[in-house]
Amino acid sequence: MENKADDYVEALIREIDCTVSGYNVHVDTIYMGGGTPTALNVEQLKKLFGFLDRKFNLGTCKEFTIEINPGDIDQEKAHLLSSYGVNRVSFGVQVMDDDMLRKIGRMHSVKDVYETVNLLTKNEFHNISLDLIYALPNQTVEHFEQTLNDALQFGLPHYSTYALQIEPKTVFYHKQNKGQLQRPPEDAEVEMYRILQREMKNRGIEQYEISNFAKPGYESNHNLTYWNNDYYYGFGAGAHGYIPGKRTSNIKPLGTYIRSASEGSAIDEIETITIKDQIEEELFLQLRKTSGISKKMFQQKYGVSLEKLYANELQVLLEQGLLRLKDGNYRLTDRGMLLGDQVFSKFLMMQSFDDKIIQLES
Repeated sequence: MENKADDYVEALIREIDCTVSGYNVHVDTIYMGGGTPTALNVEQLKKLFGFLDRKFNLGTCKEFTIEINPGDIDQEKAHLLSSYGVNRVSFGVQVMDDDMLRKIGRMHSVKDVYETVNLLTKNEFHNISLDLIYALPNQTVEHFEQTLNDALQFGLPHYSTYALQIEPKTVFYHKQNKGQLQRPPEDAEVEMYRILQREMKNRGIEQYEISNFAKPGYESNHNLTYWNNDYYYGFGAGAHGYIPGKRTSNIKPLGTYIRSASEGSAIDEIETITIKDQIEEELFLQLRKTSGISKKMFQQKYGVSLEKLYANELQVLLEQGLLRLKDGNYRLTDRGMLLGDQVFSKFLMMQSFDDKIIQLES
């Protein structure tokens, strides 16, 4: 396994070096995620960070985030991250309950969470984000409220919170198909979300996206790149990137990725993004943010008004109380936040849209 990790680091370095030309390249943000980068040993991390330090100008990088698992970092690794300019740490706590952690297959304990926060704080990491999952199997509203309050006691500047999603081919997926998964009823899930919004607001932690809350100035710049529909590179096994006119996805199986990346490219699929695709994505990504989508920005970017393209859809959503128009921005209402997918689906291409897009492209 150690050799596989060494090979992966070498392949990742090769992929980045072949894709991005030059050295000391400026980047606004770097996000090392996709699991547990700190599972690499110190020597492997030093090799990777040493390369990144040469390849990119880390001194001008506004936000350098790394994902960790609770209990997966020690003093030596914390010092190493700090020395290479990592200034934001994100880690998945999921729930503050040892029994439920075991049931959802997590390897850490609540004690690990406390120790990790203490270690990071001691090493002067101030920008720390904690992830929680709610609507877990057999979770009650009272249980979620308790785990949320426990997590909020840390007083961290950023919290990401997600309702449980059942992915195909997972243990939960098979249990659900067999009727063995007892998920909370929909009204309980809605109540959990309401509690989440209320408790964050009470502590001065502002909601800036459907699932994300931050103290002012601590919003995730990297994730805002996604929600603003801006461009970004994606490196590593299974990584996704977005470059002008294209979305890319890398080979996922580790062995295959290592072989391909070692030769310079690990891209598995390239999806061409038309102007129609881009506008659709613009709508449902920007609307995830509490600031919504700016009419002025959209007009400047695409040379056409939102109302010209989506007059009927916007009117219906406003009348249904799912959208509101404030200060020139269309934004989700509180009810719209709960029914986001229903709102976003309204902006998928209507037949009447095609003629307008033809005019736009010409």
